[in-house]
Amino acid sequence: MQRFESSVALITGGSRGIGLAIARRLVDEGADVVITGRSQESLDAAVAELGAARATGIAGKADDSEHRAAVFAHIVEHHGRLDHLVNNAGINPAYGPALEIEASAIRKILEVNVIAALEWTRDAVAAGLSRSIVNLSSISAVAAAPGIAFYGVSKAALMNLTIQLAHELAPGIRVNAVAPAVVKTAFARALYEGREAEVAAEYPLRRLGVPDDVAGPVAFLLSDDAAWITGQTILIDGGASLRPIG
Repeated sequence: MQRFESSVALITGGSRGIGLAIARRLVDEGADVVITGRSQESLDAAVAELGAARATGIAGKADDSEHRAAVFAHIVEHHGRLDHLVNNAGINPAYGPALEIEASAIRKILEVNVIAALEWTRDAVAAGLSRSIVNLSSISAVAAAPGIAFYGVSKAALMNLTIQLAHELAPGIRVNAVAPAVVKTAFARALYEGREAEVAAEYPLRRLGVPDDVAGPVAFLLSDDAAWITGQTILIDGGASLRPIG
């Protein structure tokens, strides 16, 4: 099935984990992709996997305006169009209770996880983005998240930003989000490493997520199969949100 034939997609944080799985799924369905990340070496490895004829990797920090400018200059010059944007880049540099997180870490989390997503969207629209956006939120946005408290706050803000942008960009551009629970990636390793069976036992589906579990729903939301869906967030959580009260 080639739902993305002749389309161009930009995935931030696309060198590994969930971002790379999304890029792989879009390439498999016909898209050309531009992926970003902080390490050119990691991006080069991802491009080699995806195929240099279909993928380009451009290194830089998600909250760096010069990096964004270089990415969109490349897209305009080499593709002349942009159909889809996936705001996947995110950070969590501080673990612990919200009351104990340094203000500098809080600002950085907001700059990358929320403000940068807005800036990527602004620049994408200015560059001619024409079809759809998916933002990567988190189940921590809708529940208490011990140890990653302010990460959850930032992802809740991103979830609401999705709603606001969906309203502002309709009818031409659809904006949705996904909110995964624990997915087995390097980013989330601290949440399950050494106790995966124990953590997975808390999920009704009795396993943790893998990147492809997120890539499929993201591809659906980007595609015309979701043509009448905007402003929504899909929980991808192995049933974690089904836990009974009491």
